[in-house]
Amino acid sequence: MPITIPQGISVEHKANTVTVKGPKGELEQIVHPDMKIKIGETEVVVERPSDGGFHRSLHGLTRSLIQNMVTGLTVGYEKKLEIIGVGYRAEMKEKTLALLLGYSHPIYFKAPDDITIEVPAPNSIIIKGVEKQLVGQVAAKIRSFRPPEPYKGKGVRYDGEFVKRKAGKATA
Repeated sequence: MPITIPQGISVEHKANTVTVKGPKGELEQIVHPDMKIKIGETEVVVERPSDGGFHRSLHGLTRSLIQNMVTGLTVGYEKKLEIIGVGYRAEMKEKTLALLLGYSHPIYFKAPDDITIEVPAPNSIIIKGVEKQLVGQVAAKIRSFRPPEPYKGKGVRYDGEFVKRKAGKATA
């Protein structure tokens, strides 16, 4: 399946590295040397040397990595987190995220340079960036400070995440 290259995006392939440049920056990805990458005017095609299981899996991986770089540099990626719990809140202090999650101290999290964090409300966090893996990793790190617990549902969760609730002692 070919990857379409939108206007304003350039894709280059040298040795084992694919470089994608766009209006939001530049991303590089090292790919396996067996994969053949053909770059045309409006699309990129990834081909595999054989139909073996290893080459089939590398083919899909390489294609999706290049697609994610193109999408990140045109549209960008974002993850939304919501904070649930009495007294739980988040706020931005310069470039540091301050989280009050029921511990005896606030948790300070400094985002990587390529990531922007917004706090539109005290109980919601928006993480934006051009690299899909990095956006997901930062969101997972923030969620790990207080993952949602199954009894009252308090904690940091992804927007729309379903937390299966347990009944607790009341049913015994």
